[in-house]
Amino acid sequence: MQPISRRTFVAGAALTARAYSQIKGANERIRVGVIGCGGQATAHMKTLVKMRDSDNLEVLAVCDVFTKHAEQASKLTGGKIIKDYRGLLEDKDIDYVLVATPEHWHYQMSMDAADAGKHIYCEKPMAYSVEQAKKIVAKIHKTGLKMQVGVQGMSDDSYATAHQFVQQGALGKVTLAQIDYSRNYVGDFWAYPIDADARPGENLDWKAWLGPAPKRPWDPDRCFRWRRYWDYSGGIATDLFIHRVTRIIKALDLKFPDRCVATGGKFEFTDSKAEIPDTFNVLLDYPEALTVQLISTMANDTPVPHLLRGHKATLEFTRTGFTITPQHEFAQEAKPITHRKTGAEALDLHHRNLLNAIRKNAPLNCDVMLGYYGLVACDMSVRSYRKRKYLKWDAAKERIV
Repeated sequence: MQPISRRTFVAGAALTARAYSQIKGANERIRVGVIGCGGQATAHMKTLVKMRDSDNLEVLAVCDVFTKHAEQASKLTGGKIIKDYRGLLEDKDIDYVLVATPEHWHYQMSMDAADAGKHIYCEKPMAYSVEQAKKIVAKIHKTGLKMQVGVQGMSDDSYATAHQFVQQGALGKVTLAQIDYSRNYVGDFWAYPIDADARPGENLDWKAWLGPAPKRPWDPDRCFRWRRYWDYSGGIATDLFIHRVTRIIKALDLKFPDRCVATGGKFEFTDSKAEIPDTFNVLLDYPEALTVQLISTMANDTPVPHLLRGHKATLEFTRTGFTITPQHEFAQEAKPITHRKTGAEALDLHHRNLLNAIRKNAPLNCDVMLGYYGLVACDMSVRSYRKRKYLKWDAAKERIV
C-alpha cells in the first residue's frame, strides 16, 4: 500500500469535515430540491408535502425540462422553479435533492449533486450501468454524503429479519431463491399517455431531456414511454427486477453474482414500438453457491411465490411479512415461524430514513452499496439478454466479462 500524502490526507479531511458539517440537528428544517417532476416524482412530492410539518421539511425548488411539469410541481409544493438542474444544485439552502428522472440521467445528476455537497435520494436504479454505479459509490464514499437509492421495499423490515433467520441456520443451506414481478396489459405494454401539450422547442427542451443519451429527433413515444427503449432504461430489469433482486440480496447478504444468463423476448406484444422484451427471465449464480431466479412477463400477472429454498426449511415472503415452513424430512428439528413485518414499501418511510441519516447519522435502508449490488445483477441480466451470452463477473476488477 502506498503511503498517503499530506495533500491527500488534508483533502480527505476537508471532505469529511464538509460532510459532517451537513449533518443537521434534529430540530433543523431540511430543504429539498426536486429534479424531474413526472409521474413518480409527483408521488414523491405529494408525500413530501404531507411530511412538511411532521418531519420539518419543505420542497424549496423544482426542476423539469417540460415547463408544464415544472409548473404543476411548483403549484403542488410551493417550490420555486429553476430551469436548469445545475442551477438548483447551486442553491446553498438546499440540503438534499430528489433525482426522479429517466434512468439515463441518474449518474450525472447524482455525481453533480455530490460535487455540490448535497445529500441524495435517487430513484432506482442508481445508475444506467455498472461502470457508472462504481463511480457513484467512490464519490459518495469520498464525500461522506448520504445517498438513498429508491428501492422503497428496503424500508420493510422483512428482509433484514429474514437474514437473521438465515444466519441462525433456520433454513439450512439456501440453494435457490425465486421471486417475480409480472403484470398484464391489453393492446400494448407500458404505453403510458403521451401529453399532447408537449411542444419541443417551446415548452420542452428535448436536447436537455436526451442529455447523455444518443442524439435523436423528437419522439413523443421515447419521451413519455422511455422505459421501453434501451437508450434510457433496462426495461423490466431496472424498472421491476431491481425491486425484487434487492430484497433477495438483503435477505441472503449477497453482493455480486458470479454468473448470469437472461432469456425472453417480445412474445405477446409483437407489434409494439418497444425495444425491450415483454417477457424476461433471469438466473443469477452467486459465489455463495446458490441461484437467484427472477421471473417476469407483461402478458400474465399470476404471481409466483417469493421463496428462499433452504435444505431444512422454506421461507416465503408474504404481504404481511414471511413464514418459515420446515421441510418434511426435518419436521422434527424445527417449528414453523411467522414474522409480521414492521415498516412497508413506502415513500414516506424511505424519505424519513434519509432524513434520520442526515440529522442523526442513522444507517440508510438502501445505501449506495446495496444499490450497487442490485444494479450489477440487473445490468448483467440486460447485457446477457442483448448479447445472448452467459456472462461472468470479474470480482477482482468489478466488471462484467
